[in-house]
This record gives sequence, structure tokens and C-alpha cells, in this order.
Amino acid sequence: MLGKFWLPLVAMVVGLSCVSTASDQIKIVGSSTVYPFSTTVAEQFGKSTKFKTPIVESTGSGGGLKLFCKGIGKKHPDITNASRRIKKSEVKRCAENGIKEIVEVKVGYDGIAMANSKKAQKLALTRKDIFLALAKDVPDGKGKLKPNPYETWKDVNSSLPAVKIEVIGPPPTSGTRDAFVELAMEGGCKSFKWIKGIKKAAKKAKIAGNKTEARALKKKYKAVCHAVREDGHYIEAGENDNLIVQKLDANPKALGIFGYSFLDQNSDKVQGSTIDGKDPTFENIATGKYKVSRPLYFYVKKAHVGKVAGIEEFIAEFTSEKAWGPDGYLIDKGMIPMSSKERKTFKSAVKSLVPLSM
Repeated sequence: MLGKFWLPLVAMVVGLSCVSTASDQIKIVGSSTVYPFSTTVAEQFGKSTKFKTPIVESTGSGGGLKLFCKGIGKKHPDITNASRRIKKSEVKRCAENGIKEIVEVKVGYDGIAMANSKKAQKLALTRKDIFLALAKDVPDGKGKLKPNPYETWKDVNSSLPAVKIEVIGPPPTSGTRDAFVELAMEGGCKSFKWIKGIKKAAKKAKIAGNKTEARALKKKYKAVCHAVREDGHYIEAGENDNLIVQKLDANPKALGIFGYSFLDQNSDKVQGSTIDGKDPTFENIATGKYKVSRPLYFYVKKAHVGKVAGIEEFIAEFTSEKAWGPDGYLIDKGMIPMSSKERKTFKSAVKSLVPLSM
């Protein structure tokens, strides 16, 4: 009797569980840099297939991964875009919430521009200039640090104009911010031998098996090279890169930080600063000559494949030559394509839904 009673009840619970995870529309969150590319693919996908156009929301890379890692099911995103690679800590957080398998899709490259209004003088910067202008603490010339005293670009480098340092950029949750501090600020930070020596000492300690010392030195190095000043010279502008472009147009004395795609799409209003002698152009980013550039990704919950209509087909559209290839429609939006070898490798792994391995 009990068996007969429980069987239909179990079937009903299982059925409800399937319904709660099933969906007929893909939900995507994440990077503001990847957002225009993802939106373009979503619109093309909606027009050319039987599936609904995916919902794409710009939350920033960190914010997107936080939402993505909250759990499995209909109320959670299926895909998150990222302008940096997922961190081990984020993979761990996902696993703790039941997301055991994540599919990583690298889609191309992007440069990070420091741009200003075309109404103003174009700047020729070095990564050392950028570090000295934006770091919370800077070298005092005696092997120690002092709170950043620089007020103008001329204070940083006598060849630059005597214009107040005003840089409008993304918040800490942004992948663009993460990449910028790593590529631009740390790149300039390492030009000071004694600071670079801290990183070398951390590596030596790790090799020697002194893990505690290695972690402490690494933390010290990052605190010096990655900490952005908080005295009003760096102004956080949220995750909306278009808003930064608008602010630059309104304030020609300021500089803004955003991805190459936004520079390319607003070339009538803003101009990219030269960094270490190279302009942020398609060719310089593609060949690696422009040093402030990074790969772009999106991540998929494997558990949602088959439960959410169209995920595999959406991935296939994004990784098709007509989208991400050298003559694809994403190039017109400012994406820098991967080499044919990289595209082939990622397409093969993604087609088989190979789970991410760090």
C-alpha cells in the first residue's frame, strides 16, 4: 500500500523538479566588454533559429560570476560573460553550490584603452606613467613608498601636460578593472627594480617550500602594484562603458578606461592614448604589440544544457566562423579574433562540452 501511495508522489516531485529547471530562454549575465558581442550573437541567434532571443544583462565580470555561481535552476543564469579568466576561488564557490561542471569558451581578444575627448590633446603614456598617476602609494626614491602626491600628469612625467589627473574607470567588480591593474599598472610597477624584486623573492620562497613567506610576499607585491588611489583622481563610473564615453565628451580634461570595442564604436568622439609607443588599434592588439590587451570568455553551466532550450545552438552560433572568424560579424563590433588554430581548438572542446580544468 505504501509503495502504491509513494510512487505517484515521487513521480510528481521529479516532474516538478524538471519543470523548475527547464526554460525556453537563455539567460546571460556578466562583462560589459563582452556584452555588445554577446548581444549581437543573441540577436542573430533569435532571428535565424526557432529559439527565443537570449536575455543578456551587463553586470560586470565579477558580478556576473557571482550570480552564475549561486546555483543550478531556472532562477539562475545559464551563461556568464567575462573579460578575464574565471578564478579558482570562483570555481570553488560554484562547486559549493552544486555547479560541478563549467564549460569555458574563449571567444577572442580585446585591448583596454585609456582615451580622452577628441577636443583635447592626445596623450602619449607609458605604463610607468599610468602606475604613478593612479597607484594608491608610489615609490619615494629611497626604496620605500609614500601616499600618491601627484596632482597633474606633468607631475608624473615632465613631458606630459599640466592637466589634473582625472581618470574615469570601472569598479572593482569589473573584469576590465582587473585586467587594467594587472596589465597597465602592474606593468608600470615592475619598472621599479626593488618592487619587481618582491615578486622574485615570492617565487624563490615558493620554490624553496616556504609557502607562508611566499604568500606574504605575493600579497605585499599585489598591494603595491594593484591598489588604486582613492583620493578623487580615479572616479568609478559603474559597469556602463557608454556612460564613460559620454562623460569624456562632457569633460575633455578627463581620461576614461574601457575596451577597444567602445573606442572603435565612438571614434568620432574619443581617441585612444598611445601606451609604450603603440596606439590601441586592431592590428596592434591582434599582433600583441599593444601590451594592455586581454582574452575574452564566456562560461556555461553544463547542467543547464538540455534543460534550457538552445544553449548548444547558441554556443555553435558564437563559435562559428561567420561570427568570430577574421571576416565575421563580431569583427565589425570591435572584437579581435583568435588565430585559426585557437579557434579550432576551442570550437572542438566546446562542441564536446569539455568541462573546465584549471
